[in-house]
Amino acid sequence: MLTNQRQLFDIPQEVTYLDCAAYSPLLEAVRAAGEEGLDRKYHPWSIDLTQTPAEAEKLRGLFAGLIGASADDVAIINSTSYGVETAARNLPLGSGRKVLVLQDQFPSNVLSWRNLAAETGGTLVFVPRPHDGDWTRAVLERLDAGVAIAALPPCHWSDGSRLDLAAVGKRCRELGAAFVIDATQAVGAMPFDVAELQPDFVVCSAYKWLMCPYTLGFLYAAPHRQQGKPLEFHRWNHASPQGVAVSGGYAEDFNAGARRYDMGEINNFIHMPMAVQALSQIIDWTPAAIQAHVQPLTDKVADAARERGWSVPPDGKRVGHYIGMVLPQGGAPDIVMRLKREANVHISPRGAGLRVSPHVYNDAADIERLFEALDSVLAS
Repeated sequence: MLTNQRQLFDIPQEVTYLDCAAYSPLLEAVRAAGEEGLDRKYHPWSIDLTQTPAEAEKLRGLFAGLIGASADDVAIINSTSYGVETAARNLPLGSGRKVLVLQDQFPSNVLSWRNLAAETGGTLVFVPRPHDGDWTRAVLERLDAGVAIAALPPCHWSDGSRLDLAAVGKRCRELGAAFVIDATQAVGAMPFDVAELQPDFVVCSAYKWLMCPYTLGFLYAAPHRQQGKPLEFHRWNHASPQGVAVSGGYAEDFNAGARRYDMGEINNFIHMPMAVQALSQIIDWTPAAIQAHVQPLTDKVADAARERGWSVPPDGKRVGHYIGMVLPQGGAPDIVMRLKREANVHISPRGAGLRVSPHVYNDAADIERLFEALDSVLAS
């Protein structure tokens, strides 16, 4: 079991930060790695041109280990939208065929599919939010032979309500539908296994639960999806790239496995060492232990919310690392601003609700401070 890891971060005592699902704070060790990376660009004559490509390969392997894949299955990209667009450009959608997404799903896993449907004569279908919180049932009821692509998350980004992606993936395989997962709000905070889920593609931004810098993410491509067309063409996603660009022709073949989908300028002097440090720490903690640490905290949120007559996703139908709660009086954006201004408590407004997302730097006292601040704000 993990104890509170706040000492590994620079979080002042007066700050109650419960917003990891928006942006994680950086570990002190990750910031130090970034400062060392900055020094490389500050003194470019000292750069070892073999170091950063090696870091990128190490990072690729670290992420692969978190999802039960091999390094050859992973591309390093810059955002969820980049990965989803890569998937969209490599999956067929015929006229009249459907792409299935959730109501109010995050835009990065919607807009590419809307564009693909418009280009091909397909249809984008939104699964309505179920009244009982059972997204799995709602999805399976609409996952029929007309669906060509199911593009879904493990949990709804706004409130943490959960989908059983193993059941969804099984149904996709029965129907021959492609299965694309936006795992941004899951990988790093809970166990995630591509062998169990068997998706075609998995996309994950790294600035939330993976505690990496911004503009960095990952794309998993199943082995049968590794011969597709990338969004970019550069020497690093082609065969046998060298640390120093020299004349002598242009490779015709792509680099091995999912590396063909790598973003340009993959060898970022600053981001690579930071991300390696971040993922190494998460692997040391383990996602299972992180989930075990934060689940009692979101359970405490659920109990306190229900005591006040507020609604939360049902127990057993939500993830353990974040939770949304809806207040009858509404006013979520104003409440969040006042919490920040008056109590230095940080959460997110999401739709009509408030989203609370603790991590290993939080404990039960933080949840108590949150509700003390909420009660004070709502009473005034």
